[in-house]
Amino acid sequence: MEPIVFNLNTTALRDVNTALHAPDLEGDFVIENPAGAHNVAVGLDAPVTVTVDGHVGYYAAGMNQQADVVINGSAGTGVAENMMSGSVWVKGDASQSAGATAHGGLLVIEGNAAARCGIAMKGADIVVGGNVGHMSAFMAQAGRLVIRGDAGEALGDSIYEARIYVRGDVASLGADCIAKPMRGEHRQELEQLLKAAGFEDDDTAAYTRYGSARNLYNFHVDNASSY
Repeated sequence: MEPIVFNLNTTALRDVNTALHAPDLEGDFVIENPAGAHNVAVGLDAPVTVTVDGHVGYYAAGMNQQADVVINGSAGTGVAENMMSGSVWVKGDASQSAGATAHGGLLVIEGNAAARCGIAMKGADIVVGGNVGHMSAFMAQAGRLVIRGDAGEALGDSIYEARIYVRGDVASLGADCIAKPMRGEHRQELEQLLKAAGFEDDDTAAYTRYGSARNLYNFHVDNASSY
């Protein structure tokens, strides 16, 4: 079956998003000429494939459930924000807060991600092909963040039980975030994530794992300056 094509030069984005929220939706869809539009393909809740041919603005594929969304370009602030399941694949770069508060699913960013990537993530998997900016994985509660490049300042600040894997350099670690041993189960987990994102040739031995030191779980006066 041929995909259904929407052209944002001739069809209003509101009408496109409405069509993608139809009951019992199935099949493949293509959105052409997004031209940096905001809120493209948001709130999807069906096992469909949506391909966006071009750059998008903020909150593309936000609140995604079940759908597989491919963005053939770069994405603005908050791509895949609060994603629950499915996948979002950005072929270019992503602005700040990519995957913020995401509960599940897989977010792949082939290029770089700006500040606060994975902030407050709650169970999603995020794989970034390049670098991430400062405060990434801030207060990340659960899930995995893989960074094939470098990480900016305050990585994993106030992190809970999320895991971070970094191949490059880390400018600085945030409060309560420390380097941790890479045991066998972590190498296997990382290998699976890299394979899912198309980076199966990476050597897992080149990565360092980071996570919570668990010193801030309960208030202690000696740690007051870190809160």
